[in-house]
Amino acid sequence: MISIDCHAHTAYSHGKDSVGDMVAAAAEKGLAVFGLSEHSLRPPGYGYASDYQERLAANFPSYIAEVLEERRKYQGRMTVLLGLELDYIPAEEAFARKACAAAAYDYVIGGLHFQEHWGFDGSAAEWANLSTQTCREHFVRYYHDLEKMACSGLFQIAAHPDLIKLFRPDDFQAWLDEPDALALIRRSLAAIKEQGMALEVSSAALRKGLGEPYPAPPIMALAAELGLPISFASDAHAAGDVAWGFGELAAYAHRFGYTESVWFQQKSMISRPFS
Repeated sequence: MISIDCHAHTAYSHGKDSVGDMVAAAAEKGLAVFGLSEHSLRPPGYGYASDYQERLAANFPSYIAEVLEERRKYQGRMTVLLGLELDYIPAEEAFARKACAAAAYDYVIGGLHFQEHWGFDGSAAEWANLSTQTCREHFVRYYHDLEKMACSGLFQIAAHPDLIKLFRPDDFQAWLDEPDALALIRRSLAAIKEQGMALEVSSAALRKGLGEPYPAPPIMALAAELGLPISFASDAHAAGDVAWGFGELAAYAHRFGYTESVWFQQKSMISRPFS
């Protein structure tokens, strides 16, 4: 099946388990390649009501050291990668460039979680009273930002490329049915392809009860049409999440003609078949 999981978090941010516990879970599940991709620090002023940034800032060197130690321990048995998930905020690109260059990451995942200072994936309550039109404006902005993120040249993988649907999935699906929406998404995916990046296909949306992976079928169809490489991810936040739902994820990707996924080592793309 799928033997690579490139997206995982630890107790250094809002995960539950240690670096060692996460890597051990990956080995127990028979993965050949496992990437730790802890969240990055953010510029001041960007946060959630309940946040982990202070703890992460105090311990970030320990995260890197522990991943490198696990890489040494598992050498010859499983490839352990040092990754980073960085919140891309268009107004803070200088901060992002500095963060990406701060360590010898095998890859950096670009994630969109903020529109200006609003962490839009923080609370369903913040979406509950938004009008359909306002939701659509957020969807449109998300894909403009995704294109900007790709064009920055900072990233190897584009994370959960329709995270914006999280709290209003029905409105998002209705928006996807409009030709202008797909044209906008296609443009952002084309930018990802042009920059030599991969599109993340993630089981996290299944785990959250959305009934489909990230990204939704119309977006997967566009990715396949463009020949855009994919990277599999669980977005694990606990040891039990590692490689979660990968059987379903493999079947989903096969529906769109994919037979290989990619991962990155020292920023170089490597392909591997899955079954």
